Amino acid sequence: MAGTGAHSLARAEQFVWLTARVLEQRRFAHLFLGGGADVVETALAAYLNEDGGYGHALEPDLRGPVSQPLHTAHALSVLDSIGRCGGLRVERICRYLTDASTKEGALPALLPSQRGYPAAPFIPVVDDPPAELLATGPVVGLLHRNQVWHAWLFRATDFCWAAVDALEHSHPYEIEAAVAFLDGVPDRARAEAAADRLGRLVRDQRLVVLDPRRRAEYPVASGYAPEEHHFPYDYARAPGSLARRWFSDAEMERSLDHLESEQQEDGGWPVNWRQWAPGTALEGRPIETLRALRTLRDHGRAPR
Repeated sequence: MAGTGAHSLARAEQFVWLTARVLEQRRFAHLFLGGGADVVETALAAYLNEDGGYGHALEPDLRGPVSQPLHTAHALSVLDSIGRCGGLRVERICRYLTDASTKEGALPALLPSQRGYPAAPFIPVVDDPPAELLATGPVVGLLHRNQVWHAWLFRATDFCWAAVDALEHSHPYEIEAAVAFLDGVPDRARAEAAADRLGRLVRDQRLVVLDPRRRAEYPVASGYAPEEHHFPYDYARAPGSLARRWFSDAEMERSLDHLESEQQEDGGWPVNWRQWAPGTALEGRPIETLRALRTLRDHGRAPR
């Protein structure tokens, strides 16, 4: 269905060539210009460390060279987007995930090795970080969806199920992580039941802006930036997501109209989380632009 404020792919392309890192340039070319996957993987390899994890500010809010779970999850999402989430490359990543895991067999958001390097103030560095659904859910869901089998997945999957089942009060990014897990996990009946419960939680706790014209009336989660709202498309990035069932067609279309309207004059999309250093916003905007373009394309929104 065509939106009321159709976006411009041509302007987005100019923005990417003007501002993006080589990795996002190669990803844009692959996703929208018929470019190859090999060059994307080559660009991603620049962030790979000898321990099998990824670092070097692949996730812009974490600076420095050391491998971190959030960087490595980002790398897996890139590999997934080019159909390369398998084989020896992912076996090596799974070995890193095993080494990075807590005693529960799941991932912390940030390892203590980050200490001494710049990092966003909203991702604290602690000596004994706990396992978190935020870090573990997207990785487990993606690996399951790609039919990757590794010993690490068994305990990590159990952790995610327990964390999802325990959710009573949450925040949008944790719900996104839960959806990413539920969209990929093999037990589809259990996933659908869990997703139904989370959908009610999201609506009851007003964790989603259902009418973008009235977004000032919706609360912002504690610790988030003043305008860091979440919309239906943030949870249901693709029509096949279990979260798509949480929203009516009208609610989804309004949110996609809003996403299209967020394209800036320079062709890119903004970041709405807390900006704590100039470089992080500069590197984050092309990533958000790719995410917006893929979401709109997956939902059938053609650019003008």
